[in-house]
Amino acid sequence: MKEEFLHFVWKQKVLLSNQIYTTQKELVRILEPGFYNNNSGPDFLYAKIRIGNTLWAGHVEIHLKSSDWYAHRHQQDDNYDPVILHVVWEDDVPVYSNDNVPFPTLVVKDYLEDQLFLNYQKLIDNQNWIACGDGIADVDSFVFNHWLERLFFERLERKAMQIERWLQETNNDFEAVLFMVLAKNFGLKVNGEAFCQLAQSIDFSVIKKVASSSFSLEALLFGQAGFLSETIDVPYHHELREAYSFLMKKYQLKPGRKTKFQFFRMRPQNFPTIRIAQLAALYSSQSNLFSKLMNCRTKNEYYQVLDLQLNSFWRTHYNFEKLSKASTKNLSKSFKQLLLINAILPMKWLYGKYSNSSSVNEIIALLEDLPAEQNGIIKGFQRLDIKARNLKESQALLELKYNYCAKKRCLQCAIGSKLLKQ
Repeated sequence: MKEEFLHFVWKQKVLLSNQIYTTQKELVRILEPGFYNNNSGPDFLYAKIRIGNTLWAGHVEIHLKSSDWYAHRHQQDDNYDPVILHVVWEDDVPVYSNDNVPFPTLVVKDYLEDQLFLNYQKLIDNQNWIACGDGIADVDSFVFNHWLERLFFERLERKAMQIERWLQETNNDFEAVLFMVLAKNFGLKVNGEAFCQLAQSIDFSVIKKVASSSFSLEALLFGQAGFLSETIDVPYHHELREAYSFLMKKYQLKPGRKTKFQFFRMRPQNFPTIRIAQLAALYSSQSNLFSKLMNCRTKNEYYQVLDLQLNSFWRTHYNFEKLSKASTKNLSKSFKQLLLINAILPMKWLYGKYSNSSSVNEIIALLEDLPAEQNGIIKGFQRLDIKARNLKESQALLELKYNYCAKKRCLQCAIGSKLLKQ
């Protein structure tokens, strides 16, 4: 039993009977349960409750045991003076106000349907891939689809939060922040932080000055990443090294450490050397990249802007040392889609907020036109007969799995809430 279950019971008003009484035998009528408090202080704020013949307005505090009031030292905290009702699972000791008056206390287990608690224990104790795997496919489609819609926006908002912090740090320099966001995503999960540090090590004004030459920009990025710090007997590496030596002195740069970048167990097309070369090619081939991306409307327009051509050296290399079979190493459609959902569209959504030009409907239409992702999480839901019809729904399912199912937040989930009440 966790206290959050009692929060759920109170918030959802699922007590078995309207005839509920305090431990002092006074009738309780819950007019407004109050607002859930995520910060310190009482659990629910500004509730309206009739206790006996008196209408009370104030806060509600919830505990597993009434003795927790003293264990948590609420009697010493002025924030708890406005509490009008103490809601508990077990009333093990009487609780008194500072005026030495018995606190109105409601014992929840006396008014709770047995099946609700059994459903709760079944979810919390379930060790399957997701706790509600046996029932999720049977949840009403209206509830399910409405919840997916909310999950999608939760995910979009969370992605935008980091971008917004960078905007504040750069005095709303959207171009510079786009470079950081794109760099982080070119690094994927394994090298994302190293790519982010690489982008932050260079003032974006330097990027703009150097970007007219793809070779110079490649030298700048590889040099700052630490890949040009050692001598390699490869002509192209030597040329980049010389070019970076000039740029480093001109712009007073300090190279990073190559060891930050991981190659182990990565597919060659995701090697940091290839992704750095691609990032350089993108910025050297597209002037005013931010404006172009913000003006795109369809997936084909985005894909066209993200088209790039690497230096011929990379046609036969995945790193500087070894020759490989010749292959084009342009951005794949799946990688462009990844950049869209994780970098460009959150950026566009934020830009719409800052410029008072909402792009929500456009973003939704675009994501509904793109195919759903295919990964282990989406395939796991498919095995439960939950199929994502497009990219928007697959993003919502990822949010569901990572931030609700994996954390056992069944009581905060609309699906879990629906199954509990069945």
